[in-house]
Amino acid sequence: MLTNIYKPQKLESKFSIHAPTIIFDFATKIQTLLYEAQASHRDIVFVCIGTDRSTGDALGPLTGTKLKLLQVASPIFGTLEEPVHATNLIDYMNIINTQFHKPFVIAIDACLGRLDNVGYLSLGHGSVKPGAAVKKDLPPIGDAYITGIVNVSGFMEHLVLQSTRLHLVMNMSDTIARAIAFALRHSKLPTVKASI
Repeated sequence: MLTNIYKPQKLESKFSIHAPTIIFDFATKIQTLLYEAQASHRDIVFVCIGTDRSTGDALGPLTGTKLKLLQVASPIFGTLEEPVHATNLIDYMNIINTQFHKPFVIAIDACLGRLDNVGYLSLGHGSVKPGAAVKKDLPPIGDAYITGIVNVSGFMEHLVLQSTRLHLVMNMSDTIARAIAFALRHSKLPTVKASI
């Protein structure tokens, strides 16, 4: 589900995946979000949005799969095996809102952007609007977001997604998953289990 950032009242941080200290820098910002969620006694849940049927839109499911392999201590929805996408997104959000105490949802999704921003990750407060880049009408998701700019927007977005380099998407998902795992392991957050 490609996204446009939805809520305007946020401070956004951007990181190039090519920066030498990307894992540590990104993990530090993620920890800030995690501590805010903990301070308000909310369960942290990661929702990795997208589909493996499009290279550019596979960032979310790839990240979710890698987070599961890294055995992070927070619930993760959206993997290559069980993706969260346009047709099941609302169902998953209903499950999350029922199963968790005031869930603090961190949405992870791919997006399109300007050429000079391809390969950048964004992190901030607010929701993402899945599918907006490809004209899908889905509800905004998340209390915070992590997005990866996987390719250029502006023209024939579906084709652009199909021609996105897998290498870039894999590097971005590795970076996101490793930074989240680092942030969770170096924080004193309680473990929450999903039961679906």
